[in-house]
Amino acid sequence: MKLNGNNLKIAIQKKGNLTAGSLDILKKAGLQFEVLENRLLSSCENFPLEIIFVRDDDIPEYVKDGIADLGILGIDVLAESQLKFKKLLDLGFSRCKLQIAVPRDSQMTSLSQLNNKRIATSFPNILRKFLKKKKIKAKIIKVAGSVEIAPIVGSADAICDLVSSGSTLKTHDLVPTKTVLVSQATLVSKLIIDPDKQTKVSDLLRRIKAVLQAQKTKYIMLNAPKNKVNAIAKIIPGTKSPSVIPLNKPGWVAMHSVVEEDRFWETLDKLRAVGARSILVLPIEKMII
Repeated sequence: MKLNGNNLKIAIQKKGNLTAGSLDILKKAGLQFEVLENRLLSSCENFPLEIIFVRDDDIPEYVKDGIADLGILGIDVLAESQLKFKKLLDLGFSRCKLQIAVPRDSQMTSLSQLNNKRIATSFPNILRKFLKKKKIKAKIIKVAGSVEIAPIVGSADAICDLVSSGSTLKTHDLVPTKTVLVSQATLVSKLIIDPDKQTKVSDLLRRIKAVLQAQKTKYIMLNAPKNKVNAIAKIIPGTKSPSVIPLNKPGWVAMHSVVEEDRFWETLDKLRAVGARSILVLPIEKMII
């Protein structure tokens, strides 16, 4: 299988924390493709896009060298690469933090105590920049993996590693002391997109934005007294204004709108307080504004 030079190319992680989320958002954007085991390239059937599956650490180089026009990678990998890209969209999945952690019994509670200490990490560039900003002089020990074991075997006094749930730190009796970087999956492109591909990039971005917007909102339908329409409209203004439909019951209307996911329960409480009833909430698959 060969690359089609006219198609967009996007590099995603072939196996790891970012893989499922990357494939999911592309499929929700309406792209049809097959993912076969051990195949490193997949072509979309209904969009001029080819997906290249590589190690996440290699995605920055693929985009920089123009092998891929776009890439989905963690902000941590992007920052560690020290390469310049155009950041298009934060995608909201694979959220984690790059944190400095120390052994529970170390009695180190402040950054200043890391002076002249050894810190093991897989992100030396990010850590070096952070320590310089904080005026901390520590020895950075670069490791490729299993960072948490470094203090146990005595090769480091602290670590700087990605933390999501924190369970791995607890397992190795480590406690976080400082967040160095907050990360999530992000979509990037090379700095200059080929003019003949710019329209395709814009089309893909529009699709993904519609998916992301839908994930942030819920569709809400309710019944309410007609004299409460203005009060309810202030609570659920929607994208412009809620729909208002007369009901067969005199003095009552149905209202349709959208609510933000992160204010969902607070909004429901306010609606009930002003007289809304028979409230129905539904997920939104895509939302194009």
